[in-house]
Amino acid sequence: MKHTFRLNAFQTLTVGLALLIFVGGVLLSLPIASKQESVPFLNALFTSASASCVTGLAVADTYSQYTFFGQLVILLLIQIGGLGFMMVSILVSFLLRRRIGLYERSILMESVGALKIGGVVRLTKHALIGTAVLESVGTLLLSTWFCPRFGFWQGLWMGLFHAVSAFCNAGFDLMGIVSPGTSFITAAGVPLVNITIMLLIITGGLGFVLWDDVLVHKWKVREYALHTKIVLLTTATLIFGGAAAFYLLESNHAFAGLPASQKILMSFFQSVTPRTAGFNTVDMKNLSEGGTLLTMVLMFVGAGSGSTGGGIKVSTFTVLLLSVIAYARRWDGINLFRRRLDGEVVHKAFASVNLYLTTCLLGCMVLCIQGFHLEDALFESLSAIGTVGLSRGITAMLPSASKIAIILLMFSGRLGSLSVAMAMTGLRRQRPTIKNINEKILIG
Repeated sequence: MKHTFRLNAFQTLTVGLALLIFVGGVLLSLPIASKQESVPFLNALFTSASASCVTGLAVADTYSQYTFFGQLVILLLIQIGGLGFMMVSILVSFLLRRRIGLYERSILMESVGALKIGGVVRLTKHALIGTAVLESVGTLLLSTWFCPRFGFWQGLWMGLFHAVSAFCNAGFDLMGIVSPGTSFITAAGVPLVNITIMLLIITGGLGFVLWDDVLVHKWKVREYALHTKIVLLTTATLIFGGAAAFYLLESNHAFAGLPASQKILMSFFQSVTPRTAGFNTVDMKNLSEGGTLLTMVLMFVGAGSGSTGGGIKVSTFTVLLLSVIAYARRWDGINLFRRRLDGEVVHKAFASVNLYLTTCLLGCMVLCIQGFHLEDALFESLSAIGTVGLSRGITAMLPSASKIAIILLMFSGRLGSLSVAMAMTGLRRQRPTIKNINEKILIG
C-alpha cells in the first residue's frame, strides 16, 4: 500500500511563509524594484521577510530605495503576511467557487487561531470583509491629509500603503518622501493621522476570532467567549496604562518642550505602536531608560492571538500573570469571569514563552558577538521576534550574520516559536501508555 505524504498544518504554514519570503526576495532584488542600483539579495530577502512577517525593520528607507513596483511588492507581502497566505488562498477559492476541504479547513484553523474547526470558513469571510472595510476607511481618512501635500495620486497611494501597513501591524512607511528614516516623527502633532493609524493598529491586533465573537453576540458582553473578554480587558489596560507611564517618563525627556495635548497624543501612540506596529513619532534613541524598558516590555507582550500582530500575545501574558498570582495565593486553579482555565492552557503558555525568550536571547547574543551594545541588540531582537519593527538605528548597520539572525527571529515570531518547533518535530508521535514514577525536585 502506498502512503501519501502530506504536511501537517504547522508544516504547511511554515513552508508557505518561507516560500513567500523567498519569492518576495527575488522580486525585490530585480532592477525594476530599485530606484538606483539593484538591492543585494540578502538585503532584499531581509526586506521581504520583514514585510511578510509584518515587522517593519528595514535596512534602507522604503520610499528612497524602492520604485513603485518595489513598494507594490512590499505592500502585497504585507497584506498576504498580515492575513496569512492560507486565508488569501481561501479568498481565491471563494472567487473561483471551489469547495473548501477538511484539510484546508484544518490549516486555516491554525492560521487564524480558531479554537475549533467548525465555523472557520464563516470566520474567514468575516475577517476578509472586515479587513477590506477597515483598510478602505483608513485609506480615505489618511488620503485627506496626504493628498493636499503630495498630490492626488501620490497621496492616495500613501493613504492606501499606510492603511494596510497599520492594519497589518507592519510598520513600513513612505514618509521618506519628507525625511528618510523618520517614520511619522514629522506628523507627531497631527491628530487625524495619529488617531487613524492607532485605531487601525488596535483593530488589526485584536484578532479575527475576537472579531467573529463580537459580530455574533453584538453588545451582549456577558455572552462573549472568555478569550474575547481577556483580550479586550488586557488590551485596554495596556493602552491606557502604557500611555500614562510614557507621559510620566518622557514629559521631561523625549517629549520635553511640547504642548500638553501633543504629549498626550504621543504617549498614546507610543503605547499602541510597540505592541507590534513599528511606527514611531519620536526617535527611539531619545527615550529615557525607563521609556526604553517600557517599550521592550510592550514589544514582548504584543497583540492578540490570531491577529496581524506578534509578541507572546496578550492572552498568554494574562495566563502567566494569573498563574503566578494563583500559585502565590494557593488558589486551586485559575478562575476568571466565572470560568476555569484548562491546565493544558497554562502548560502551553509557559512552554511558548520559554521558547520565545530562548530564541530571542540567542538572536541577541549573535548581535552582541558582532559588536552591538546589549541594549541595542536586545531591543532589535525583541522588535524582530515580536514582529514590531522599531529600532534604535542599528538595522542598516547589521552585518550578514546578524541579518540572517534577525530574519530567523522575524520568521519564528510571525509563526510562533512553538509552532515552528512543532513543525520541525512533527505531530504524529503517540503519547506513551506507560508513565514513569513521579518524583519532586527543588524549584526556586
